[in-house]
Amino acid sequence: MYDYSKKAMQDDLNMWESWRLGLKNKVLAMQDADFEAIALDMFRFTSTYNPLYRQYIDLMQVDIQAVKTISDIPFLPIELFKNHRVLSGNAPVLFDFESSGTTGQIPSKHPVCDPAFYQKQSKRIFEEQYGALTDYHIYALLPSYLERSTSSLVFMMDYFIKESNSPISGFFLNQYEDLVGQIKNALQSDRKIWVMGVTFGLLDWVDSGQDFSFWKEAVDAGRLIVMETGGMKGRREEWIRERVHEFLKTSMGIEQIASEYGMTELFSQAYATSDGIFTPGVSMRVQLREVTDPLAKVTQAGRVGGIQIIDLANIDSCPFIETRDLGSLEEDGIRFKVLGRFDNSEIRGCNLMVDQGWGTSQAEPSV
Repeated sequence: MYDYSKKAMQDDLNMWESWRLGLKNKVLAMQDADFEAIALDMFRFTSTYNPLYRQYIDLMQVDIQAVKTISDIPFLPIELFKNHRVLSGNAPVLFDFESSGTTGQIPSKHPVCDPAFYQKQSKRIFEEQYGALTDYHIYALLPSYLERSTSSLVFMMDYFIKESNSPISGFFLNQYEDLVGQIKNALQSDRKIWVMGVTFGLLDWVDSGQDFSFWKEAVDAGRLIVMETGGMKGRREEWIRERVHEFLKTSMGIEQIASEYGMTELFSQAYATSDGIFTPGVSMRVQLREVTDPLAKVTQAGRVGGIQIIDLANIDSCPFIETRDLGSLEEDGIRFKVLGRFDNSEIRGCNLMVDQGWGTSQAEPSV
């Protein structure tokens, strides 16, 4: 007797593989105008093949067929990356990205099934905003990240350094003399200099007493980018971004500090060339929710709301993420600022999940 159930399972597996591959190809080739169509297709894919997301939207009593625009799409609380496997389909998980955390905190885990896809998309996002990686010598000042083998930021920067084909690029913990020596060597070439630093690491570098006049000529020629990301990670007193940038600009003798916005739970990034105004990559969009109502949207420019992210590079996990960050949109509805964090008394988006006993917890940004 023919086993129809086995055939049905194989047909479903073939459909998942074909759908997944088609989505990846669309994302790699997409333009801005393609975003909504791909996002809606990915919503149907994720609703079909991600059991955690499907359970969540069932609890939210969402009619999948009624989702017609990206504003209708439900966002999965980011806390669930701490306690659940967030995975769409059956692709083998090669490794996990893990968030940093202080003692006693549960790290977020983001399964990685296709690291080459992540690398291609991250490279495209950077190069569309800053130009070819081969135009740069890259210096990654990433204490705390380098101490973990599971950091998505270290994985990305390692790939970028290799793609730059620069023999004098590299990673640094706190070897400030070596870092300065390498940058001085780099200044003898025609390439630009990109210093990517975790926020507290850049501040510690300034506090080491370094005289930054050595790169004044590069600053004047527009050959230097200093970019911060990741915050203080419990290593220093928390400062707002404006204070960090003003301190670094004054201390380093530069006019602008760039920023990167990314996290363990995202495969896409956003970059701010100055003033903390982020431009998301082509595969990423930000929506805002009301602080006290997760189902109400904030669309007015400059008004504060909770940041929800659509990340079309998250094909194998979940592209629709409810973060704990607060922000505002610019007039174009695309660029955004990050202004702070929800505290535990303000967050309202996960109450249903807690009521259902899903055991969520969240403590810090997870870059």
